Amino acid sequence: MGNVLLERDGGVAVLTLNSPEVKNGLTPEMGDELVALCDEIDADESYACAVVVGADGTFCSGADRRRWIASADQSEDGQFKSMGRVYQSFMRVGQLNVPVIAAVRGSVVGAGMNLMLAADLRVVAHDARILAGFLKIGVHPGGGFFTLAGRLGGREATAAMGLFNEEIDGRRAVELGMAWESVDDDQVEGRARDLAAQASRDPELTRATIRSMRTELGPPGVPWDVALQFERPTQMWSLRRR
Repeated sequence: MGNVLLERDGGVAVLTLNSPEVKNGLTPEMGDELVALCDEIDADESYACAVVVGADGTFCSGADRRRWIASADQSEDGQFKSMGRVYQSFMRVGQLNVPVIAAVRGSVVGAGMNLMLAADLRVVAHDARILAGFLKIGVHPGGGFFTLAGRLGGREATAAMGLFNEEIDGRRAVELGMAWESVDDDQVEGRARDLAAQASRDPELTRATIRSMRTELGPPGVPWDVALQFERPTQMWSLRRR
């Protein structure tokens, strides 16, 4: 039912969703693996950046619907906790102690979109198919979709995708501020690794910097005067160690 692979590329951790038979749909077990591998990355301070990819040219098609039981009581303890394990996985990716780049190819749907948005930076294929897709199958958005999408694409794009089932490609994602760069499909993962390599030169500084960025930008963010004072001690440390 799929798994998650961890590859080391210098100071870069490459996490691969490996369930190609369902376009890398997430299972609760894969969620557990992602959490465990994130713990492993955080514990190894020689890692400075992480890249998340999907096997066989597709990022993630959402939760693996083979595991859904349509008639099940979703508030029942086992069902509730099972979905929570999927949600916890992309939250854990977004809380890694290193910057995270999502290398996005193929389809990105539902929980897969949440995983993409949880990263700190996105490199996407021109022809990637990016959609929330929740309402399209009669399901209310979950996993904090509106918060994740809204902090990048703003209210208009979030409404279009979350309420009206609009689909975007990689170029449009860049226009909306939901991705940094759009490239040809066969260049996505290489470009993401190149960017990650830039951050891997100084793991200690990179980890301190990503902590500051996330604290300041949120969600929720902090006021400018608070950000100024928050940054200053770490900047002083970085200057002294040069």
